[in-house]
Amino acid sequence: MIPVFSSLARALYSQLHGRMLLLTILPFIAAVLIWGGLLWAGLQPLIDMLYSGFSDYDLFRSSGQLLDKIGLTGLKTLLVPLLAMWLLLPLMILTALVLVGFLAMPAINRHVSSRYYPQLNARHGGSLAGSLWVSFSAFALFLLVWLITLPLNLIPLAAPLIQPLLWGWLASRVMSYDALAHHADEEERKKILQDHRMPLLFIGVATGVMGALPGLMWLGGVMSVIFFPILAAAAIWMYLLILVFSGLWFQHYCLAALAKLRESSAMDAASPRIIDLN
Repeated sequence: MIPVFSSLARALYSQLHGRMLLLTILPFIAAVLIWGGLLWAGLQPLIDMLYSGFSDYDLFRSSGQLLDKIGLTGLKTLLVPLLAMWLLLPLMILTALVLVGFLAMPAINRHVSSRYYPQLNARHGGSLAGSLWVSFSAFALFLLVWLITLPLNLIPLAAPLIQPLLWGWLASRVMSYDALAHHADEEERKKILQDHRMPLLFIGVATGVMGALPGLMWLGGVMSVIFFPILAAAAIWMYLLILVFSGLWFQHYCLAALAKLRESSAMDAASPRIIDLN
């Protein structure tokens, strides 16, 4: 775990760099424009559709009884808006991931590699198409599990356990690829992702825990119509800030692993071979 925490320390130091702090601005503007349009055009129709479905299948009565049993009676009137925002949350996470991947990760890669690993040659084992495929295929599985586990979030303490695990898996899949795409070749990338699977998942889960706060702010917008735009914008910016930090942590860890792998390969290649003449 020493490489995990040493890369964490370097990521924290890098996050304080002015250039890294500015990386959230362009993705934030793009995300606000995208989500401003989507919420303006789609939020109310989604809420109306959920209200209709709850009424048609008598879900208000059954869900109300469940909320009474678990001591969340006060959420009865907010159940449908909360559900709508919860359904939109994965799409917001995907938007943030894609925007950071396209707009921030190249700058993160240049910043970390030039300052800490200038000796690493770029072998360009990844591609834009590969990054898109990893992002959307991982998100499809993430969304499926998200929907399956959605009812479990009504159980106290279930959401704080489920969400970081889902976030951690998604972040480790997407950001590990992006962190290695420029410098590692395909074989090196596959080996690092296999050999360092658990540390990468740990980094993802750790940043997933951080991602719980903007998620609560996003859902908290339901509680106040007046402050909803402010809370939604703040949640989006916090997600982007956490994702930039996540990108730095993954970048530091993955490039350190790549440097160690190449050093080990070079030592193996340079070691004398013993020839058996018998």
